[in-house]
Amino acid sequence: MALTLTTLTGCAQSVDPIERLGRKAAERVRPDHGPAPEQPLSAPLERGDPYRRWGLTAPLSPPPTPASGPSTASHTSLPPVVDHIPTHDKVVFLTYDDGAERDPRFIELVRELRLPVTMFLTDSVVGPAYAHFARLRSVGAGIQNHTLDHPALRGLPYAGQRAEICGQQDKLKSRFGLRPRLFRPPYGTYDTTTLRAAADCGITAIVLWRASMGPTDLTFTHGSHHLRPGDIIAVDPDEATGPSLRERTTRLLRRAQEQGLTVGRLEDYL
Repeated sequence: MALTLTTLTGCAQSVDPIERLGRKAAERVRPDHGPAPEQPLSAPLERGDPYRRWGLTAPLSPPPTPASGPSTASHTSLPPVVDHIPTHDKVVFLTYDDGAERDPRFIELVRELRLPVTMFLTDSVVGPAYAHFARLRSVGAGIQNHTLDHPALRGLPYAGQRAEICGQQDKLKSRFGLRPRLFRPPYGTYDTTTLRAAADCGITAIVLWRASMGPTDLTFTHGSHHLRPGDIIAVDPDEATGPSLRERTTRLLRRAQEQGLTVGRLEDYL
């Protein structure tokens, strides 16, 4: 479903992703000198039951194998804009923006729960800390494009939009040896020029979100105010006045489990 208005959740909360993340998270945007010192866990790790370590009462159900491979069918040469994947599989998709979050325990969470998350990275926010995301990728995270410098793209000329999107394609190719297929425009804003530029940079789908996990609860951009199979969720990284990214993630996982849902890999469906 194409959304043309600026959404009010997730990446759309402020003009500057560093400002949005607050001082605590902004201080993490510096050279990556390896994992931070371990902090005590809120609960001991139980042998054979890693899900309990992260506050879950039951293990995550493994996602089903999609009935068919990734599909980005479109009636035009422009990439489709999606915030929800039509599927009967009881899965939702977890996505994260920018790249300022550097918590090594989030990597542990992804590894131990085998969580198929997708990271949309902005070069100017990640800075010299690509090694953190290389470790995330090594435990199963997907890496996708969120521009070089996080500008609001709508209304910018083609050359400027193409430079932002293709430039980050080149950065991610040099860092990870891949050219992403998926692109999320900063703040969820875009226009037809964005779609043209994205297509010319090798993007096959523009990914927005129907739900956003904030400091306290889920918010929805449209439709029913509960999770549905196929929903794309943006997990808000703002830690200025709320729980950590891993805490928001586990809170979201509990909500999904209560509704009989598990987490699918976005790249397998799109």
